[in-house]
Amino acid sequence: MGFFSKLRKGLEKTKKSFIQNIETVVRGYAKIDDEMYEDLEAVMLTSDIGVETTDYLLGKIREGVKSKEIRDGNDVVPYLEKCVVELLEENAEPMPDRTGTTEVIFIVGVNGVGKTTTIGKLAKYYTQQGKKVMLAAGDTFRAAASEQLTIWAERNDVPIVKHQEGADAAAVVFDATASAKARGIDVLLVDTAGRLHTKSNLMEELRKMARVAGRNIDGAPHETLLVLDATTGQNAVSQAKLFGDVVPLTGVVLTKLDGTAKGGIILSIKRELGVPVRWVGVGEGVDDLRPFDAAQFADALFDKNVTQREQEED
Repeated sequence: MGFFSKLRKGLEKTKKSFIQNIETVVRGYAKIDDEMYEDLEAVMLTSDIGVETTDYLLGKIREGVKSKEIRDGNDVVPYLEKCVVELLEENAEPMPDRTGTTEVIFIVGVNGVGKTTTIGKLAKYYTQQGKKVMLAAGDTFRAAASEQLTIWAERNDVPIVKHQEGADAAAVVFDATASAKARGIDVLLVDTAGRLHTKSNLMEELRKMARVAGRNIDGAPHETLLVLDATTGQNAVSQAKLFGDVVPLTGVVLTKLDGTAKGGIILSIKRELGVPVRWVGVGEGVDDLRPFDAAQFADALFDKNVTQREQEED
């Protein structure tokens, strides 16, 4: 099964809780009125896209009615699809190509969202792209964090820099960036601690890690990616806001999109945080994490261009 098929299958529950419920609501209205807006609002809020994103989408639908692009209930879903793609593509710059330099990527997030697994899958992806990859065990706080990362390093046959548990995370980053530069590494993936309850400590630690990385490699860290678990819905948005206060985020990795009814969270992240979703995960397999493509996501969610998408993957 190709990635699009997995994404489409993974979004089935979201489709039921969000798109199909909207279709059911609008089908009953020959005329657009306040009652329809109220029903739409109720559906959107129960599908966990949040108040702000609900208000935004309802505002867009009102604009569509005003411009006569929406004439009756049947026009709502196609118009909504267009709005979703526009929202997700807004200011979404492609991931820059940093060939010729070591790209340093910090991976942040609370414990339990799958940071280590994400790093392992990213390592696999970049290795398959012909890149030389190195891992850095920057989470020196959590017991067994570096051991878990070492397993992924061995699986992907890539080097890892680690110190003993409790060591200074910035010292790990210093050694890793120096080593990566000397060895001509293309991508250095840095794990970080996820203890948000000690926010000021974490902020200071991440800032120190960033300063040290920048000393050895110009512009590092080039990306700071926040890993979020899609199944946690609006809690993921709250986490993202907290991390956004701590460290400047350049993108989000959204894991566990398969099997959740809360896939609409992707809209909240973009709308409320203005941070692009860079990667999405739809399964346990190492190949189930891919760069995010807004048009592909919308096609999977709204069941559009399915045959064409599946043929492209064959």
